[in-house]
Amino acid sequence: MKTNALVYCENEFGNIDGKVANGLVRHSEIYAIVGVVDSTKTGRDAGECIDGVKNGIPIFERIEKAIEALPEIPNYFIYGKAPLITTLSKDEREVVITAIKNGMNIVNGLPEFFGDDTQFTDMALKYGVTIQDVRKPPERKKLHGFTGRILDVKTPIVAVMGTDCAVGKRTTALLLVNALKEKGLNTVFVTTGQTGILQGSKYGVAIDVLTSGFATGEVENAILNASENEQPDIIVVEGQGALSHPAFTSSSAILRGAMPKAIIVQHPPKRMSHCDYPKIKMPTLKSEIELIEVFSKAKVIAITLNHEDMTNQEVANAIVDYQIDYNLPTTDVLKYGCDKLVKALFKVFPKLERRPVLF
Repeated sequence: MKTNALVYCENEFGNIDGKVANGLVRHSEIYAIVGVVDSTKTGRDAGECIDGVKNGIPIFERIEKAIEALPEIPNYFIYGKAPLITTLSKDEREVVITAIKNGMNIVNGLPEFFGDDTQFTDMALKYGVTIQDVRKPPERKKLHGFTGRILDVKTPIVAVMGTDCAVGKRTTALLLVNALKEKGLNTVFVTTGQTGILQGSKYGVAIDVLTSGFATGEVENAILNASENEQPDIIVVEGQGALSHPAFTSSSAILRGAMPKAIIVQHPPKRMSHCDYPKIKMPTLKSEIELIEVFSKAKVIAITLNHEDMTNQEVANAIVDYQIDYNLPTTDVLKYGCDKLVKALFKVFPKLERRPVLF
């Protein structure tokens, strides 16, 4: 059963740096999200804020207001922001302390580990709660180096990459996984970030906190485990950042470790500069596709769009334009679903379409 959780996302819910909270509000197999804390959107419905459809999750001004209004204190408090600067402010520390004092277990997706903070750990012990740092890497002795065994995996592997961080790669990947499952295919999702872990992915790790010597191996190991344990028809791997992005190396580790046989690229047409780096211009979709294909030796088979700052008509027009310019199926999965992606995968991997459906 899912356990109740309150997500903290002050000033960022529905924005780029609120991607952890955004993802959890959309989907989690572990937590039942009962509220979001963001004073800039007080009183609104969380689902309506991010997708235009109400889901009954209220947004509160402060954690105290949430505790007062909810029928019971949630079991978990999740820090749901992913900012470039990861040090907690004084006010944010007080929010975490308030959660602890009210008996809420703490889940942290930052690379600043709460479990290394003596004030937090002492208080957690006093009030009988736990602290989970989702991005804290395993002990060195438990990490995996690259072995090359990924070459023995015959299952189709598709990676969802992008032209920037926080463009919706994980959301597209999860919707694609669901669409493939609806077709009767045994589909496994491999996450590479903290949000996917919090949403309940059985396979994968947050690779951005790993040293380069283990990141590739951990991606490979997650896929090997998924392949051996689940015997899937297809594996969908979540991308991180962008291969061209100078601030991140996660994409290269994912492409090396997963060795995907097909790639989908997510792109926000209206974004002019990289997320959190206003002086660095976005790459063109053409240059990113070329870079990915040269680096990975795999083909991009479809384009998916992030519709931030776009009208419905602009999205529709962009889809037509990109399909003509790139001769690739293009869609916005949040608006139009994954039918084009499924058809593209069936074309590349025809055995999938002929797979007998077992119920």
